[in-house]
Amino acid sequence: MAAVSTRPVGEPGNLTAAGLLVPATIFVAIGLMVPIAILFRYSLNAFVPGQLMVDALTVANYVKFFTDPFYLQVLWRTVRVAVACTVFCLLFGFPLAYVLARTQSRYKNLLVMAIILPLFVGNAVRAAGWMVAFGSKGFVNSTLMSMGLISQPLEIMYTELAVVIGIIAVNLPFMVLTLQSVIEGIDRNVEEAAFSLGASPLTMARRVLFPLALPGILAGVILTFILAMNAYATPVLLGGPKFQTMGPLVFSTFAQQNNWPFGGAVSFILMTATLILTIASSLLIRRRYA
Repeated sequence: MAAVSTRPVGEPGNLTAAGLLVPATIFVAIGLMVPIAILFRYSLNAFVPGQLMVDALTVANYVKFFTDPFYLQVLWRTVRVAVACTVFCLLFGFPLAYVLARTQSRYKNLLVMAIILPLFVGNAVRAAGWMVAFGSKGFVNSTLMSMGLISQPLEIMYTELAVVIGIIAVNLPFMVLTLQSVIEGIDRNVEEAAFSLGASPLTMARRVLFPLALPGILAGVILTFILAMNAYATPVLLGGPKFQTMGPLVFSTFAQQNNWPFGGAVSFILMTATLILTIASSLLIRRRYA
């Protein structure tokens, strides 16, 4: 019979285990919280043209953002694109993850590698590939025109549609891999039991599979939404200079306008909006399947 450990909490073994967490905790605190605190402090400074920043305690940068229709439109566009990309990643990724998790093929490892392989290519390189495909003389327009389906090239580049497609292509592997790991842990007998009780495939998925896969759905939704909210290369290359989202706006404010206080405010607003919407979506999904 296995011996049961009765080691008190204060014993050296437990202290050693707790001590192993200290370096990681300190690293996270320094690498995450300290820059955020500095960024928030910068956002309260004043900006004078020709100077990096002037020490102050003012909310003028936040007032400027929320009272200017241009910046509000950029924020709304970013949220709209992120939500659309997350929804489509879930719709496209769940069936693929289910097939990948349930397949018994000896080529399963190759299928997993096919999902992972795009992650080896940088976002800028993939966006450049979409630029070749979406151009006026690119693959899509050339194919459609050769088939006689259109008489003149479609305007796909530098549109919201091009940005959404590009971000979905970047984020979809994360959704699939997250869902696959969770679906593999769901007992197949639970699905068979639902079918034996007369449930249709759609009913089984809605009443059995989705609630059991909720942890993976939440993780995938949160991951893809955060990545979409903070996307930079794809909106810049596929959206063009007139299609502004929060990521490129942060870069242009810091690097091009050299306005560090306002750039700090935009960054903090982006981070806060991402956090609030992530928590709200998590609560909504949990309540839906409670």
